[in-house]
Amino acid sequence: MLNIVLFGPPGAGKGTQSSKLVEKFNLVHLSTGDIFRFNIKNETELGRLAKSYIDAGNLVPDEVTINMLEKEVTQYSDAKGFIFDGFPRTVPQAEALDMFLKSKNTSIQLMLALVVEEEELIKRLLLRGKDSGRADDTDESIIRNRIQVYNEQTAVAAKFYEAQGKYHAINGVGSVDEIFERLSSIIVEKQQ
Repeated sequence: MLNIVLFGPPGAGKGTQSSKLVEKFNLVHLSTGDIFRFNIKNETELGRLAKSYIDAGNLVPDEVTINMLEKEVTQYSDAKGFIFDGFPRTVPQAEALDMFLKSKNTSIQLMLALVVEEEELIKRLLLRGKDSGRADDTDESIIRNRIQVYNEQTAVAAKFYEAQGKYHAINGVGSVDEIFERLSSIIVEKQQ
């Protein structure tokens, strides 16, 4: 089973690249952002709770996120592997994911981190906000707060996988296809 954490700040291109990687490597894409948005749109209890954190540019608490993700993974018992997009965002989440996957006799093989400069991220998110209708992508101050939260709270999760020899930084600037080739070559190399 091939399990990948696709990592990077908001606007780095995780969603775009995930869809291409899912197709090429026959993986299941688990995006905590998509799962949250589904719950928010359908006004579930989890959705209302998650919305209060997301609207302020903050992270949803670990316990809520972990329980939600475990339910999603369990739905795909025949999967050849998963791309975790937007998770884990903290060291406790990474530890919980490792424990959960170990209980399923698997583990994370790679953390692929898309690296993009902050001003480029802001430009991308504001542009995405014009089309997506996502309120958190239309306000530059919320975007800057999301990036700050990522730098202070989320980026440290990379050290967890770096200590395991699973972390790979990828230049997240260039065409979609150029970035995809960078990601794919590392996955193929690690599978050999």
